[in-house]
Amino acid sequence: MTAAALREETYLPDPGRQLAQVHDFLQAHERAGRGAVEPRYFLAGAAAGDRVELPADLYAVLRQVVDALARGFAVTVAPRTLTLTTQQAADLLGVSRPTVVKLLDEGKVPFERVGTHRRVLLPDLLTYREERRAEQYAALEATSVDIDDEEDLDAVLRRLREARRAVGRRRRGLTE
Repeated sequence: MTAAALREETYLPDPGRQLAQVHDFLQAHERAGRGAVEPRYFLAGAAAGDRVELPADLYAVLRQVVDALARGFAVTVAPRTLTLTTQQAADLLGVSRPTVVKLLDEGKVPFERVGTHRRVLLPDLLTYREERRAEQYAALEATSVDIDDEEDLDAVLRRLREARRAVGRRRRGLTE
């Protein structure tokens, strides 16, 4: 495949396609619950015996694309190299490039230098992103407080402030 063939492409939903049929088939197949048998998925051609088995991760991509298109969303497929620039890493994380540089310099994301440029491996960046999300969810959970309808509003607000301060201390590395 040429480099020109590996370009970002956006696909729009097309109600004229048999997308609903594919979507329904995929849903029905998953609901069937084939027990301990590992599911196998095939891509079939027009000729008899013209088929190839799809790996599970490729099936997951196909499933996500079909679900999105069936719901009326456009889907963009953007090939990426496994080595990213700091700007590409920033775009993927949804932060600024200086923020990524700071993360690299603090050792939060591994990187390698190519001359004066930093390069980040995509798997390392995805691992960091998942860890960051887990930390964010944990912080949200830490701020949750059970509220009793009978409890005084000032007491509830005080407990919420204490929980927020505790999260702030943990974030700054001042664990209790």
